Amino acid sequence: MNITDYAKARYSTKAFDPEKKIPEEKVALLKELARFSPSSVNSQPWHFILASSDEGKARIAKATQGGFAFNEAKVLNASHVLVFCAKTGIDENYIHELTETEDQDGRYATPEAKAGGLKGRNFFVNQHRFVYKDAQHWMEKQVYINVGTILLGAATLDIDAVPIEGFDPAALDEEFALHAKGYTSVVIVALGYHSEEDFNKKLPKSRWPMARIFSEC
Repeated sequence: MNITDYAKARYSTKAFDPEKKIPEEKVALLKELARFSPSSVNSQPWHFILASSDEGKARIAKATQGGFAFNEAKVLNASHVLVFCAKTGIDENYIHELTETEDQDGRYATPEAKAGGLKGRNFFVNQHRFVYKDAQHWMEKQVYINVGTILLGAATLDIDAVPIEGFDPAALDEEFALHAKGYTSVVIVALGYHSEEDFNKKLPKSRWPMARIFSEC
């Protein structure tokens, strides 16, 4: 299979088999996918909570109470649940720390190259901080790039997944004290293996035709 075949085969899993667990070697690969996801100016404004125990999944499932109860079983029955969190602020200290990490990893051949990288990153980050005033939204967009990486990557590992926006982020942030750590929850991805009762597994995929979504020049 090529990457397009995986994109066509994956789907949003509606029911997981609680008896089937993702092997640890594949969990390690999922973590690497999250770590190496692209982001604007390599900003990486994210943090992840990975739950595999019943206790950990139950803590996440608290955020599906009330109006989001239809998502509770997905969280509880999945093999692993990944909470994607975004930073709640981005400042000069973070940018400098990131640039120093890049330098240690060998990305800058000269001090001038390092200074140029820092200047470029500051330019784009500060555009969102001070000009557009949408830094939070911009950081959350980077998180969603990561979500796409995980969803397609999981398919290549023969792992089923579903992204979940139907939850109470305030409840989840409080459960894990995320604000004190400088983060807020954005989206949940449940990962595992589908149940035979999963109706969505049997349905054909539906997408707009190419002619509607592409303009070529």
